[in-house]
Amino acid sequence: MAEYLRNPEEIYRRSFSIVRRETDFSKMPEDIAALALRVVHACGMPDIALDLAWDGRVADAAWGALSEGKPIIADCRMVAEGVIKTHLPNDNTVLCGLVNPATTAYAEKTGTTRSAAAFDVLSGQIDGAVVAIGNAPTALYRLLELIAGGETRPAAVLAFPVGFVGAAESKEALISGSHGVPYLTLRGRRGGSAMAAAAVNALRDASS
Repeated sequence: MAEYLRNPEEIYRRSFSIVRRETDFSKMPEDIAALALRVVHACGMPDIALDLAWDGRVADAAWGALSEGKPIIADCRMVAEGVIKTHLPNDNTVLCGLVNPATTAYAEKTGTTRSAAAFDVLSGQIDGAVVAIGNAPTALYRLLELIAGGETRPAAVLAFPVGFVGAAESKEALISGSHGVPYLTLRGRRGGSAMAAAAVNALRDASS
């Protein structure tokens, strides 16, 4: 059997030491660097730091909303399950519209994806909430449509949809949109639920 490190505290310490050594945080404000640290740790790819994009005081906006008891809106169950509930400040609810039976019916009725329909089903709870997207580009597109239509306005958006169809484009729509909602996203095709959940879990340490 191969020898390997077993001590969890030492694994944790070494992991973050490597992330700090191999990742360029020099062009990021302190709060974004704290979020980026966790996102890089979650995916094992230091080079993604170069593709991160953000606007506003996203960590402060998100943590402030959570401190007031606002929910987290996740686009898929993997993001929802990845959120460490004990890291949340106010026993916050983590909502995922995909588990709502009404979502499938609404998606079929409107001819869209279940991920996009889920945001319509949860639209009444998005205002002032923290949105974390780690899977579906259509969820981000639909969220942007709801914001543009004046139907809702989240406190902050952590957007990491992944894939070959619409992922890069939906994130560019977030970046180029004049919506005024603080956000953190990753340009290009890369993303995933682990990154989105990691960004949520980093809010406590990243906020001022």
